Amino acid sequence: MERIALLSDIHGNMPALEAVLADIDRRGITRLFCLGDLVGKGPHSERAVDICRERCERVIRGNWDNGFGRKPTETATQGWHKERLGPERLAYLRDLPNTIDVMMSGQRVRLVHASPRGVYHRVRQRDPVEVLESMFESTDFTGYGFDPDVVGYGDIHDAYLRSFHHRTLFNVGSVGNPLDQTRACYAVLDGSSNGTAAGTADDAPLAISLVRVPYDIERAIREAADEGMPDLEAYVNELRTARYRGLTPVS
Repeated sequence: MERIALLSDIHGNMPALEAVLADIDRRGITRLFCLGDLVGKGPHSERAVDICRERCERVIRGNWDNGFGRKPTETATQGWHKERLGPERLAYLRDLPNTIDVMMSGQRVRLVHASPRGVYHRVRQRDPVEVLESMFESTDFTGYGFDPDVVGYGDIHDAYLRSFHHRTLFNVGSVGNPLDQTRACYAVLDGSSNGTAAGTADDAPLAISLVRVPYDIERAIREAADEGMPDLEAYVNELRTARYRGLTPVS
């Protein structure tokens, strides 16, 4: 049996990333995959990139990674983060792949950042069933050599797990900017890596678990303030309340 930790949406939050990595180490998990959005929002995008390059076996590109790595600077906030990243890290983000496809316990598992349609196509757990089922499609973005039984993704910062007609869809949540609980979140795949993309049968079970990890939110806020990070107030509110800055406040 083998376990793979799935991290996503770190967003430069080092206290959260350190807490998650410590929990992964305590569990003896040595294989780590990252589902993107290493950068932005928090103050230490550069450290998040460096640590993920060192610790993660595979990393895919998120929408923030894509925006920093592939698009011209449009705002002062983007410029602040990109200057700290530097040209070499930006090139790394630009060249990250779209997907990770693996076999676990005879199941085809596909991992994407947001959806099979691209890093900016957002799918939420409250969307209609037909939208959720579209997550199992193969597209030009994913390639057509792999029809998944299981799909995991990040992007929405809201962890969940659902089943559809013998298939499983799950979101791994966010390490550094969770918007469902004020705890860092990651997922663990637990199964056998034996089998092939051709669908060789494997009698081993496959487990998917979501792990919530407390971390020092006030330290993360102090670090952002000490660095003079732009958009600090919105970031502080998201960390303390797990409420997305784009939502209308509740009266």
